[in-house]
Amino acid sequence: MRDTSEGRAAGPGVGWGATIPPRMHLFSAMFLLVMLAGMPSEALYPSPEEGWQIYSSAQDADGKCICTVVAPAQNMCNRDPRSRQLRQLMEKVQNISQSMEVLDLRTYRDLEYVKNTEGLMKVVDGKLKVASDNPRSLNPKGFQELKDKVTQLLPLLPVLEQYKNDAKMILRLREEVRNLSLVLMAIQEEMGAYDYEELRQRVLLLETRLHSCMQKLGCGKLTGVSNPITVRASGSRFGCWMTDTMIPSSDNRVWYVDGYFKGRRVLEYRTMSDFVKGQNFVQHSLQHPWAGTGHVVYNGSLYYNKYQSNIIVKYHFRSRSVLVQRSLSGAGYNNTFPYSWGGYSDIDLMADENGLWAVYTTIPNAGNIVISRLEPQTLEVLQTWDTGYPKRSAGESFMICGTLYVTNSHLAGAKIYFAYYTNTSSYEYTDIPFHNQYSHISMMDYNPRERMLYTWNNGHQVLYHVTLFQVIKTSGD
Repeated sequence: MRDTSEGRAAGPGVGWGATIPPRMHLFSAMFLLVMLAGMPSEALYPSPEEGWQIYSSAQDADGKCICTVVAPAQNMCNRDPRSRQLRQLMEKVQNISQSMEVLDLRTYRDLEYVKNTEGLMKVVDGKLKVASDNPRSLNPKGFQELKDKVTQLLPLLPVLEQYKNDAKMILRLREEVRNLSLVLMAIQEEMGAYDYEELRQRVLLLETRLHSCMQKLGCGKLTGVSNPITVRASGSRFGCWMTDTMIPSSDNRVWYVDGYFKGRRVLEYRTMSDFVKGQNFVQHSLQHPWAGTGHVVYNGSLYYNKYQSNIIVKYHFRSRSVLVQRSLSGAGYNNTFPYSWGGYSDIDLMADENGLWAVYTTIPNAGNIVISRLEPQTLEVLQTWDTGYPKRSAGESFMICGTLYVTNSHLAGAKIYFAYYTNTSSYEYTDIPFHNQYSHISMMDYNPRERMLYTWNNGHQVLYHVTLFQVIKTSGD
């Protein structure tokens, strides 16, 4: 794999590429690329040990190569045999350290016990010497006292026995340390003059370049949706959850909004793993309540529809303040033009590779879906399109690469039924099925950074991979 005009690239949880048949000249070849997007959370991969996976590879009648490839988020160094050996050595060292700590604690405790019985031992020793020098001096009362003192010393026996066992453990630990030294020497000889960390950094640099290439060639037409991945079951029937949609971004936080109207509470989880476990979160209390579930996080701010209005609010998480709010002129609100499931879903905010969008409708356009591209700082409407598709007939919608995709229902059996292309102001009816596992979707949004669909399905937080299709021409075409 290399980041050249041949169109090979890979991203975190995303992989795609194409191999041009030998008979095709590089600068006259045009090949088809199918991208299968993925999830950056390692918990969602089939196996953390998997490498590059080729899902399909074929040639069409014209000899063009079509292939689908998935690359794991983990870098290849993690599966290097020496890396595995080093991890095993680290585990052994940790085990030895724990054993030494236990041994030290036990030795200290037993030594204190021996010190506390030192006076008793001197008394017993003195009485034994007297009895030895003059046996007749040991009367029944003296004998009973001596016997009692010896009885008090009996607990020392297991302590002394433990000392014997600890001595054996020390010998065993010494042998393990010697073995570890031999293994480390062998790894050092195998590595020779090569700096392992330097090689690892070179691999990471290459992966970064490949990821960058993937981002540049990322857009395409939606052709398929994977089976659902249930991340968590939490909250009520309606809600919204998301990660930052800004490209590029290293922000791994997850935001969780339960309910569809009059709420003010937003939970912020540190990572996806924390969200799955329900731990490490902080709470934001919004100044204005929300309406619907069409919220979106873009570049560190939450954009949402203010309850009982067509006002869009931009709330900044870090400063915990409202930066701007603006009315979306003419937009219906308060269940005037919701999706088919209702829930005050009149205004749906979303983001894709091209920026921030609002999907809504107005009375003048007879309740058909309107798309407006927004300026993220001021919330000013930059451009608007009338799709002609009735919003009340739509289950949900989402933007990918400037195209609005609309589902025909929020219930079981739903499919992606309609697509509107803002770049050409044209539309088409589609037939892209997906599995609505819990039978009631109240939120469906695309994350361009992760190339995943985030959905809230009847109290379940669910993800979908998407398959995009793109024709790429090489530099000679």
